[in-house]
Amino acid sequence: MFEELLEDIAQKNGLREVNTYLKLITGLGAILLCLVSTSYIPPLFIALVLTGAILFLARVDAKTYAELFIVPIWFAVMSVAGIILISGGHDIFWRWDILPSFSLSITRESINQGMFVFFRVIGGMSAVCFISLTTPMTDIFTVFRQCRVPEIVLDLMMIIYRTIFIILDQVLQIYNAQVMRLGYSTWHESIHSFSSLCGAAFIASWNSGEDLIRAMDARCYDGKFAIMGETRPVEYIPLVALCAFLSISFTVVIFSEGITLM
Repeated sequence: MFEELLEDIAQKNGLREVNTYLKLITGLGAILLCLVSTSYIPPLFIALVLTGAILFLARVDAKTYAELFIVPIWFAVMSVAGIILISGGHDIFWRWDILPSFSLSITRESINQGMFVFFRVIGGMSAVCFISLTTPMTDIFTVFRQCRVPEIVLDLMMIIYRTIFIILDQVLQIYNAQVMRLGYSTWHESIHSFSSLCGAAFIASWNSGEDLIRAMDARCYDGKFAIMGETRPVEYIPLVALCAFLSISFTVVIFSEGITLM
């Protein structure tokens, strides 16, 4: 994932030519439906549909898609474990009285609450991945400009986004050079190499920022960046697919209200 950035995937995916507004409405609508749902079924349904769209329509590599879920899943599992142990409830399966005023327990209600939160995280993460893997940031910047986002905010977003790639490139080059010199062969060498990497990356990013300022001055920067994104027409099939997805998802939200796992 370090070498294959999300922007590269977004530029080459199978849904690249679909209208940007349709993709954003799909992702944001899915997130909203996950938030308003009261059962674990709608987030799970949304996650399955969007995962299928990412893997089969956008043709994103399954391994790359799975790697995006490693950190969110880890945090979700930790959060769900805490919710299950401290939420409490009436139908108790297991209980441990650590202190007179504090205890850990596993109940039917806490399991339902924990799994509901877990599936909501999965559904929301799938929607975020759908946007990030199918929509380049240049197209999103174009949408922001068409929506009359203030130019100064848009310029700051573009500069920050560009700086992220500069820092990542510098870190990758320094890290590869350190690995070739056995900089991470021992624990002591790893600590020393990591500290050197942080310092060198900071200095390199600072110099790159100064280079950017000089380049902007040389090109007579007048306070407005040019955006290279494209505006594509709204096609019939993607529009119908969007309406069907949101309608079915909303129907699932309505009819699954109150349904629990246990």
